[in-house]
Amino acid sequence: MPGRRSGGAGAAVVAGDFEAPGGFGGLGGSTGTGSAGNPGSEFAPLLRTVREQGLLAHRTGWYALGITANLLGITAVITGMALLGGSWWVLLLAVPLAVFSARAGFYAHDAGHSQVAPDRRANRVIQLGHSNLLLGVSQEWWNDKHNRHHANPNHTEKDPDVAADVLVFTQGQAAGRGRLTRHQAWLFFPLTTLEAIVLKVHGARAVISRNGPCRSVRARAVEGALLLAHTLGYAALLLTTMPPGRALVFGALHQMLLGLHLGMAFAPNHKGMAMPDPRSAQRWGHLRRQVLTSRNIRRGALTDWFLGGLNYQIEHHLFPSMPRPHLRLAQPLVRAHCRALSVPYTETGFAESYRQALAHLHEVGEPLRADRARGTARGA
Repeated sequence: MPGRRSGGAGAAVVAGDFEAPGGFGGLGGSTGTGSAGNPGSEFAPLLRTVREQGLLAHRTGWYALGITANLLGITAVITGMALLGGSWWVLLLAVPLAVFSARAGFYAHDAGHSQVAPDRRANRVIQLGHSNLLLGVSQEWWNDKHNRHHANPNHTEKDPDVAADVLVFTQGQAAGRGRLTRHQAWLFFPLTTLEAIVLKVHGARAVISRNGPCRSVRARAVEGALLLAHTLGYAALLLTTMPPGRALVFGALHQMLLGLHLGMAFAPNHKGMAMPDPRSAQRWGHLRRQVLTSRNIRRGALTDWFLGGLNYQIEHHLFPSMPRPHLRLAQPLVRAHCRALSVPYTETGFAESYRQALAHLHEVGEPLRADRARGTARGA
C-alpha cells in the first residue's frame, strides 16, 4: 500500500474498504471504482445497509436540545462574568467559555455537513449563527477549505490541511526549513493555542478578498456583517464586565484555550496516516481514500463529548451528512465491512492517538535534525 499508516501500541487495526460521499452537504460524489482490479463500488453494500437502518436520517430534535443547552451554558458564563468581573477570579470562567465555544464550533461543523436539519437553508442559518456570529469564523471560507479536505484527505497537493505552512507533514515539505520544523512536534500544542485567532484571520481575509469563496456580493455582505457583529459584541462583553487590562487577559486566555481544544479535536484524525501520492490517489476509490487516511479514537461518553464526535473520523468521512449521534451506531457496520474487504481500519486510544500524530511530526523533522547535528560536528 502506498503511503504510510500509523500503527503502534494500542492501535486496533481491522480490515475494510469502501467508497463514500464527498465533502459538505451529504452524499455527494460518485461511487466510482472501489480498488484496482475491482470495478464496482466496494462502498455500495455498506451504504445500502446504513440507509436501510435509517442512520442517514436527520436528528433535528437531538441537535435542538444540544444547541439549546450549549447556548444556556454560554449565557450562564456571561452572567458569571458580569457578577465576577470586578475580581481576577473571573479568569476561571475562560475555561468553561472555551469549552462552550468549542461546542459551538462542532455544531457549526455539523450544520455545514447538513447533519442538523433536512433543509439546506436551515443548516446555513445555524452555521452562520455559530461560526460567524458566535466564533467570528467565516462560514464560506471554512466550508470551501473543509470540502477540499474531505474530497482528498491527506493529499499533499489537494488537501489544504496538509499544505506546507507553519507545520509541515512530509520530509519533502521540510526540506530547507529551519529550527521550528526541526522541533515541530514539541511546538505543536503551544502552536494550537493560536488556532482560534488564525481561523478568524483567515476567514476575515477570505471575506474581504474578491477571489475568496463567497459566491456573491450579498453573501460577502452577510458574512462580513456577522463577523463585525461578533468582534464588536465580544469586545463589548469583555469591556462592560471587567476592567480593560483584565478584559485583555481574559480574551487572550479564552482564545488560547479555545484554540487548544479545537487543535486537540482535529490533530489525531489524519496526522501520521496514509498520505497518497497522485498515482495511488487515482487508484484508491473513495472508500480507501477515506478509510486509509483516517484514524478513529476509541469511543466513550467523555471522549465523544470532548471531541464532538470527530473521534469517529472514519465514519464521518465515509458519511459526511450522517448525524453525529449515529456515527457510533454505524461504526460496527463499517468495521465489519472493512474486515470483510481486508482494508485496514485504524482505531486507537485517546493518548495514543496524540503520540502517533506527534511521532509523525517528529519523524518529518528528522533529516533537518540530522543535518544540524552533522553541521555542528563539523564545526566542533
